[in-house]
Amino acid sequence: MSQRPRVPIPTDSPVWASFFTVAPLVLVATREPDGRHDIAPKHMAMPLGWQNHYCFVCSPRHATYVNAVRTGEFTVSFPTAEQVIATSLAASPREKDGSKPSLAALETVPARVVDGVLVAGAYLTLECRLDRAIDGFGEDSIVAGEIVAASVRADAARGAEVDDQDLLAAGPLLAYLSPGRFASVGESRSFPFPLGSRR
Repeated sequence: MSQRPRVPIPTDSPVWASFFTVAPLVLVATREPDGRHDIAPKHMAMPLGWQNHYCFVCSPRHATYVNAVRTGEFTVSFPTAEQVIATSLAASPREKDGSKPSLAALETVPARVVDGVLVAGAYLTLECRLDRAIDGFGEDSIVAGEIVAASVRADAARGAEVDDQDLLAAGPLLAYLSPGRFASVGESRSFPFPLGSRR
C-alpha cells in the first residue's frame, strides 16, 4: 500500500474540526431541581471498561453535569436513525426562564430503577448511578456512572437465532460523524480478529 501524503494539524487550538470521526449519538437525561427532566445529545460517550460502566464528556457549566452530580443519577438513550430530528432538537438552547420547549418533541417513559426518564423508541437504554465526575480536561469533565438497569428493543437484541448483519440491516444504528454530520449504519462485516486474540 502506497503512503499517502499527510497534512500537519496545528495543536494550538482544538484539532477536532480538521477531520471526521465516528461516534455514537446518545441522549442523556437528568432531573432538574424543579422536577422537570433535561435531555441533551452527547457524542463523546462510551462504555468505560468491560464492566457495566458508561461515561460521557460534559462541561461543568451545563445542566446535564450539574444535575447528574446533584442527583447522583442519569439515563442514556440510544435513538434510532428515524429519531435524528427529535434528537437534534434536544440541543436547542434554553429559554430565559431556563425551560427547553424543544424537549416536547421527545416522547419519554419513566426509568425502571433510577429517578429519571428514557426516550421512547430508543433501541437501547441505560440507567446509571453516578460513580464520579472527573474534572480538568480543559473546560470539560468526564461523568461516569455504573449501569444499574438496561434494556434493548426485542428487534435489536443479538441472539443465536439471528445473523448480526441481518439485525443491523433491519434496524440501522445512528452514528454521529463529528463535526456536524450523521450516518445510518446498516451494513457491517465481521472483524478479522487474529486467531487467539483477546480483549
